[in-house]
Amino acid sequence: MPLLIALCGITLFLILIMVFKLNPFIAVMIVAISVALAVGMPVAKAISTIEKGIGSTMGVIVPVLGLGAMLGKLVAESGAAQRITTRFLTGVNKNRIQSSIMIAGFIIGVALFYEIGFFIMIPLVFTIAASTGLPLIYVGLPMLASLSVTHGLLPPHPAPTALTAIFQADLGLTLLYGLTIAVPTILVSGPFLARFLSRVDAKPIAEFVNQKVMAENEMPGFWKSFFTALMPVILISLATVAGLTLPEGNILRRFLSGIGNPIVAMLLSVLFAIYTLGISRGKKMPDIMKSLGHSVGSIAMIMLLISGAGALKQVLVDGGVSKYIGELLSSSGLSPLFLGWLIATILRICIGSATVSGLTAAGIVLPLVAGTGVKPELMVLAVGSGSLMCSHVNDTGFWLFKEYFNLSVKETLKTWTIMETSIGITGLIGVLLLNQIVG
Repeated sequence: MPLLIALCGITLFLILIMVFKLNPFIAVMIVAISVALAVGMPVAKAISTIEKGIGSTMGVIVPVLGLGAMLGKLVAESGAAQRITTRFLTGVNKNRIQSSIMIAGFIIGVALFYEIGFFIMIPLVFTIAASTGLPLIYVGLPMLASLSVTHGLLPPHPAPTALTAIFQADLGLTLLYGLTIAVPTILVSGPFLARFLSRVDAKPIAEFVNQKVMAENEMPGFWKSFFTALMPVILISLATVAGLTLPEGNILRRFLSGIGNPIVAMLLSVLFAIYTLGISRGKKMPDIMKSLGHSVGSIAMIMLLISGAGALKQVLVDGGVSKYIGELLSSSGLSPLFLGWLIATILRICIGSATVSGLTAAGIVLPLVAGTGVKPELMVLAVGSGSLMCSHVNDTGFWLFKEYFNLSVKETLKTWTIMETSIGITGLIGVLLLNQIVG
């Protein structure tokens, strides 16, 4: 019966989104209440459980996402993102174009949300392809792979950060393991794959080629831009390395642990960016604060979506559904990491949204973390990899790529969908291999 309730809940979720076109947050809240009532919770208990799920999920995520949006806004508006990209591409010969744009995309992808990074880098991709005569897919795919991998696997992006909270994983270790997996995944799904897919004749739509690019004197310096954009990753990574190498009680370890706390790291990074990308370049504090206020509004729906997924997760846990499914799945003999990846993949194919797919899958497979002893950090990455699989016509990223690269639906399936699927499969392989070392 619990399994049937879960399946009915997921089916209802898909129907509300795909048939009735409801906003995903509204749909997930309807499903959370419906599942709670179906498992026998009184209305008051159901509401209490939903509130508990929202609170436990959003406690750490709200400040991290909010501060992350502010940092991204500063990096984008100041021209720091463009500076990083152009620096990596200046004077590069044709043989190194792919690796340069891949590195630039990775740095931009760590600091910015996927869509923002896409819109910043795409004019430069078009310009490079036109000036070098290289196929557009050959130039663009490494950048897209970098943005997609950072979006799906690396904190402080919304989905991996939320998954870290749900699985109670260590954010620093998740980032460290994620970086280990991200590099080969990007190499395989970007530069390597592009060599086979570049025969697809992609051409930018004319009105997208001449988008405004900042002049040299309008952008901050490279190193200032570089360290400001990557500061959260640097601080969190230092804290993780210190925790693994220095003895407990060591003064340096305690200090690095403090500044490497995700919230503290993001706060320090924003304060640093306010000075380096704002005040030091002559911007007035009221204007900077106004810009930061607007940045938070852009992630309001993401926060609501994550809170709704947290509510559904808590209903599944408190209602005994997750425990039942966990016991059922654990008896299958399959790796919990593979099961988490598989469920996220199925949901991704049905729903389209990587964030919704990953968070919904997390609520289902949560008991496997406690019941099997699998490392929660690896479960975050397994589910994250599955949530990137098989992007097709129900994913906004699919249409964004199709329109900007002026492709048919069939050509988009042969390029974008294959790239996303490659990321998901390579990510899973990386997780399974890493599990043999640290699991």
